[in-house]
Amino acid sequence: MAKIAYILLCHKDPEAIIQQAERLTAAGDYMAIHFDGRAAPEDDQMIRAELADNPNVTFAKRRIKCGWGEWSLVEATLLALRSAVEDFPRATHFYMLSGDCMAVKTAEYAHRFLDAHDKDFIESFDFFESDWIKTGMKEDRLIYRHFFNERKHKQLFYWSHGLQKRLGLQRGIPADIQVQIGSQWWCLRRRTVEWILEFIRKRRDVTRFFRTTWIPDETFFQTLVRHLIPEQEIETRTLTFLMFTDYGMPVNFHNDHYDLLLSQDFLFARKISPEAKELKSRLGRLYAAQGVDFRISNEGRSLYKFLVQRGRAGRRFAPRFWETESSLGRERELLIVICKKWHVAKRLLEQIRLVTNVPAIEYLFNEEDTPLPDLGGIQAALMKRTRHRRALMRMLFEYYESDQLIICLDPGAIDLMNDFHSDRSSTRFLQIECEFSDDYLIGHAHRVGLAGERTPQLTLDRLLPTIRNDILHENDRIRDAGFSQLYQMRESSSPEENAGQLCGFLGLSEDKAMQIAETHYLFAD
Repeated sequence: MAKIAYILLCHKDPEAIIQQAERLTAAGDYMAIHFDGRAAPEDDQMIRAELADNPNVTFAKRRIKCGWGEWSLVEATLLALRSAVEDFPRATHFYMLSGDCMAVKTAEYAHRFLDAHDKDFIESFDFFESDWIKTGMKEDRLIYRHFFNERKHKQLFYWSHGLQKRLGLQRGIPADIQVQIGSQWWCLRRRTVEWILEFIRKRRDVTRFFRTTWIPDETFFQTLVRHLIPEQEIETRTLTFLMFTDYGMPVNFHNDHYDLLLSQDFLFARKISPEAKELKSRLGRLYAAQGVDFRISNEGRSLYKFLVQRGRAGRRFAPRFWETESSLGRERELLIVICKKWHVAKRLLEQIRLVTNVPAIEYLFNEEDTPLPDLGGIQAALMKRTRHRRALMRMLFEYYESDQLIICLDPGAIDLMNDFHSDRSSTRFLQIECEFSDDYLIGHAHRVGLAGERTPQLTLDRLLPTIRNDILHENDRIRDAGFSQLYQMRESSSPEENAGQLCGFLGLSEDKAMQIAETHYLFAD
């Protein structure tokens, strides 16, 4: 049976640290604590006094002052790790935590999980080949020495970096080391930790190198694990659920995130908001519970991205270069069917093909497998189609030897609509407004990855109004766009009313438009 020694790096809130230690050791696990040397001595004394009678808690042999991006964070981790290895010989795994982390699974679940997966869980990506670093300094983190804290002594940090660059003072990476990078939140097996501690005793050159790299807590353990452990024994992921905003800041979890956190395929979550007292209380009781059934749906990241994007209806202020390509042709007519229920639009196109000779293409900017002719590769991928949208449309007009073409778009593609509407060609729009049952919206959430098979009903109940409002918002944006020729079909309208809209959109006689509008299964789910 797995027994976990938690390595806790913390610097504030002694009461919360005491509670966290008591919760995580109540089920027989262990904890080694490093309390930042910058924190008040009386807080450290309070933590030690309160936990003195807990045999499953130990402390780093000494406290050091830690700073973000510095070697001190790695050194503090090693101090706590050595104490844990020495004091807890029965510990099978060592799990890196901060004071902002809380368990989102029971000890029972965590032990079973680790017993079933004989691996080290650590993000470990090639430093130079991967895109783990999105912006800012990359190679210079390693090849120059960093002596100052970037946040506290910014001018000195960049002065030193610039001086070394001007003087050509680059250094080499240890020849047999392939530097890796990843999250600092890991879970390692005992054998792995013992090998790491033995390695750094023998290879002081490697430790010296990492001491003056920038943000070594993202590279030191990640590199050594990959250097010492066979690849098939490494699971390149963290067991701590964390997300970042577009600005690189950690996402905070609040009281209403309890069900979402429990449904993710992780053992812990970071960061729990200081104000989320109810969430902390519920999670605090969870770790020692028994017999809890966790339904893993793992939709957290896609759901967060979806909800964040709903608040951003920003528009570009200038067209991209491929949007300035020549016109589709002044004599041509592009007819765009807009519908959230894609199957409804596809059925409409089937009927249009029966009564007209106008080429009609389904969701070519939304579905990769939409049937398209070979146009020299521009049609091969959604990214290419969207990037070279006007060139693609011109080629389709030419391929079908037609001055009319019908396509389908999702209501969310407002940028495409605006772009085509601004062209010198004639553009007409047909917006199909459908009714959406809760069952349909739940199915939609599953199809686009906002929910999984085991997403709790409470999460779905909270999500449905957001999805419904998002659909309404997309429809409002289309109506507000000021398109000169916008026709509307509605599920709630009579066939006669919808036939009138089809007459204008397609330029058909009333008889032919009525033939399409009377399709009895058009709006069926």
